[in-house]
Amino acid sequence: MNRGFWRSGDPLVWTAAGALALCLIMLFGLVGLVAFRGLAYFWPAELVQLELADGSLVVGQVTGRERIPAPGGTGAAARGRIQLKVGNRDVYGLDFRWIEEDLITGWSAPPELAVVERLEQGDAYGVPVRLLQDGEVAAQGDEILERLPAMLAEAAALRRELRRLERDVVGDINRRIEAARLALVRLERQAGGGAASLQGVDPHQEAAARGQEAAARHREAIARAQAQYEQVLQEIAALRRQLSGRTLVLALAGGSELSVDVASIVRIYRPNAMSPGEKLGFYAAKLWEFLSSEPRESNTEGGIFPALFGTVLLVLIMTVAVVPIGVLAAVYLKEYARDGWFTRALWIAIRNLAGVPSIVFGIFGLGFFIYGVGGSIDRAFFPERLPAPTFGTGGILWASLTLALLTLPVVIVATEEGLAAVPRAAREASYALGATRFETVWKVVVPGAMPGILTGVILGIARATGEVAPLMMTGVVKLASELPVDGLFPFIHLERKFMHLGFFIYDLGFQSPNVEAARPMLFATAFTLLAVVLVLNGAGIGLRNRIRARIEKAGPG
Repeated sequence: MNRGFWRSGDPLVWTAAGALALCLIMLFGLVGLVAFRGLAYFWPAELVQLELADGSLVVGQVTGRERIPAPGGTGAAARGRIQLKVGNRDVYGLDFRWIEEDLITGWSAPPELAVVERLEQGDAYGVPVRLLQDGEVAAQGDEILERLPAMLAEAAALRRELRRLERDVVGDINRRIEAARLALVRLERQAGGGAASLQGVDPHQEAAARGQEAAARHREAIARAQAQYEQVLQEIAALRRQLSGRTLVLALAGGSELSVDVASIVRIYRPNAMSPGEKLGFYAAKLWEFLSSEPRESNTEGGIFPALFGTVLLVLIMTVAVVPIGVLAAVYLKEYARDGWFTRALWIAIRNLAGVPSIVFGIFGLGFFIYGVGGSIDRAFFPERLPAPTFGTGGILWASLTLALLTLPVVIVATEEGLAAVPRAAREASYALGATRFETVWKVVVPGAMPGILTGVILGIARATGEVAPLMMTGVVKLASELPVDGLFPFIHLERKFMHLGFFIYDLGFQSPNVEAARPMLFATAFTLLAVVLVLNGAGIGLRNRIRARIEKAGPG
């Protein structure tokens, strides 16, 4: 009986089922852990006030607990300690503090405690006691929270206008000045390589006159831009004066006070006095801020929009680059190329490339795309900008093409398998109806292999979305001042550097100056990257299933 049981194959079936169940448990456990730690980051945590044995008070948010083993492995009971985020970095010089539970004599959550989120120096914790305007007391006590929202909204509007002037207006002026300067350099090159030829020394008087007129126009454009720049600087100084002069005074634990510039406050709230509905509204606002704003404080606070935008744009450019080349290569090798030693060697090379470490592709992208192709483009089309590179440095275009090469073997192999899965009878039926080889391939074989092609694209997207090593060599940065897409002509700037969620996570985990403060942001960003991969893969799987259902429905007819 035992021998028959083993010969039936049931043990292998149950072993495979158990292995699958274990894999699913591990997968969902990992995703659940990242989701819980990431999404909990946006919930307004309670502020506690601890009274210690020495009579001192400590205020903060509980962020962790752990047991302290007994010293020397004795039989004494293990003690515990809690990690408290105490904030007020500019006062205490740290964000977190470990406190042994044995030292805590009192624990409370006063409703008047407030959290002040700031643009710099992290959060501030305390009780608002005074609101000053130009050194005079403007509000005290509960009246502070009634007047602050209007001030914060006004300050936010002023910061947006200041940011628009500093980034957009000043950036546009600098670009116009640079364009005029480069035009002058180009005229000097055309006139003979020196400024003297633009002053009438050139023997060809007519060409010299045209050069002088063009040079005069460019110099006049530079002068106008510089005058506009001075005017914008005055507007920026006026906005900074409007932002200054308002101060919020907080009473800290222990009796000291902290003055916070209202212009640096993002929001203020009292978590201990918030109702569940208010907490849900706060949660939604924080989540939206996380997805739509830019990072601050060395990427440990704020949002991830530039990294999210860069990741999605990178994947889209990579997909557009790799799919046509991969499909065409697979179609040619499978349907047109002769079955000889060269074709077989090519298939072996393609399959081996799928296992090459990604850093090797990064080195190739650096050498071929950036130094080779990009350097040639700069010498041919942007000589006046040299030695400053335009395309001869890292950018989202070269990073996308490098990832396209990385995923190309996956797409080719998946497409080849999809082509091989198309029944031979379909080809013969097409030939019998008088179709040419080209018509058979592109109207019968390729549509029938589309589910396999999309499978390769999905696998390529899943791999490329999380790749970091090649990007570190081809254009990703810790913080990008400008997006690759904006409102300035030509609107899409593929030569610009960019941010990426994978590198953002690496930077938070290994390069952050404040690891404890970066940990919540790390989990939230990791969950966002998982969500992006799932959304992109889900869209591809849905499209593949629709095409497969359409093929199966049209098959019998």
